[in-house]
This record gives sequence, structure tokens and C-alpha cells, in this order.
Amino acid sequence: MDLPIVYHSDYVAPLPDGHRFPMEKFRRLYELLLEDGVAHHKQFHTPKLPSQELIELVHTNSYVTAYCQGTLDLQAQRRIGLPWSPELVNRTCVAIGGTILTASLALQFGLACNTAGGTHHAFPSYGSGFCIFNDLAIASRVLQKLNLVQKVLIVDLDVHQGDGTAFIFQDDDSVFTFSMHCDVNFPGTKQKSDLDVPLPVGMEDDEYLRTLATYLPDLLSEVKPDIVFYDAGVDPHIGDKLGKLALTDTGIFRRDMQVLTTCVAAGYPVACVIGGGYADDLNTLVYRHSLVHRAANEVFISKRC
Repeated sequence: MDLPIVYHSDYVAPLPDGHRFPMEKFRRLYELLLEDGVAHHKQFHTPKLPSQELIELVHTNSYVTAYCQGTLDLQAQRRIGLPWSPELVNRTCVAIGGTILTASLALQFGLACNTAGGTHHAFPSYGSGFCIFNDLAIASRVLQKLNLVQKVLIVDLDVHQGDGTAFIFQDDDSVFTFSMHCDVNFPGTKQKSDLDVPLPVGMEDDEYLRTLATYLPDLLSEVKPDIVFYDAGVDPHIGDKLGKLALTDTGIFRRDMQVLTTCVAAGYPVACVIGGGYADDLNTLVYRHSLVHRAANEVFISKRC
């Protein structure tokens, strides 16, 4: 068995000119993993659309219905930051199905990756910061509803605080939220995660990795999760337009290896999502997103051997 990876062609939704770029990265990531021999076709699993009932395990009926039917008011749409279309609704929902499937595969095989996901700025009744529905929260609730897990740990290393996720689980001891993010960055108003580690602007590779090592092993021992969701955002990169940290490609890869080896060696299954990343050059951005898949592939092979 090879590393399970989740991809669906509907991750790429046609959008008006000026908005195509962020969607094209999903298809290009799939192609790059094949081109570079990181994965082969048989490793890819195809997600299904989740029911509205599953999405409403986290989000309000009024918000889900309004978004899916295209009746969301203009202010709410502007807060999301993406132009509404039926294709985007479908892409959004399929990506949620992708994270649910990734989590199921992680429970089965110990490690799995989604080629999308990480929409951590979505709140129960509204979307924000390019995030419409919160796939991490929905997948956590689905696994719990199916009695597949009880305790969940969300490790969010996107450069922006996972404010929506923190808010959703703020009074829920069954899901532990850990966010390590740039302090002076979006969102302006932070929520309270179970553990927030705000980082100074300009932090580089070694200091970042030392900081992560200070928290993650102890966190695993304390929480003892049935599954770890890992948001492997690449916006901490020095070249990211919205990041403000200074990690290199090597630093991002070392970070991903550190998270995955620490979790897998301790026996905790990990479901990876790609999180945020913002760059002017598509190929550069896609390569950064591929780093978590490259790391996961190495860890999976080592685990299998």
C-alpha cells in the first residue's frame, strides 16, 4: 500500500478572470506529484460530495442554504473574498468531502494527504479570508458522529491563526486546537485556541522549528488524540505575499517532516491538508504545496518498512 492521496478534478472551479489562479493550483499540484514521481495514479482517491446535513454539523442551516443557493448578501460574500458561482459551491463541498475521506484513510493507514483543504477562517454562520465552510471542523465532527474517534487534535501551522476553528471548538474538550501563527497578521481579531503560539515577524527556519519542537511532543502526550489534522499552510514562507515569516523551502519541508515523524512515531494517525499559500508564480506556489506530500511519502515509506 502506498501513501493515500485525495484529489478530485472538481477542486478546480472555473471562476471569473482574475480569480482563476488560486484554483488552478489544485490541478497543477496533482500533475506535479505525478511528474516528479512523488505519487502515481493508483494512489489517488476520489472524494464524494457530503450531504448538507454533514456540513450543518458545524455550520448553521441558514448560512449553508444561503451560500449553496447563491442568496448570500453582498457584504457576506465580500468577507469571504471569492465571487460566488455554482461551480465554486461544488468545489467547496467536494473539498470538504476530500478532507473527510483523507481522515478516514488516515485512520485506516496511519497517514493520508488531501490536495486541498485547510479552510480554517470559516465560522459557523459566515465565511472569511477565502474560507467558506470549515473542512477541518466538519471532518472532525463527522468522525465523531460515526464513532470513529473521540479526541481530535488540530495542528494548524498556517501563518494565519485558525480563528474559525478556534471559535467552533472553544467550549469543546473533545477537540484540541493548536495554532502557531504570525502574531501581526490576519485576522486582526484573534480567537482563543486551546494553545496559541504567536510568532514574531521575520522568524526563520531554525527558530521556528525549535519553537515547534517545544510544544508538539508534549501536546501529543497530553491530548492523546485518536487523530491529528495537520494544516500544512505554506504561507510562513519568506516569499509568500501574505505571510510575514521567513521560512525557506527547506524549512517548510523540515517542518512537515518534524510534524509527521513526531506524530507517526508516537502512533497517532495524521490527516494532512494543504492550507494557505500566496505567490505570484504558480509553479513556485505549487512546489511549496507539494512539500507536505513529499514529506508524507518519505514518512509513509519509512513506516511501512
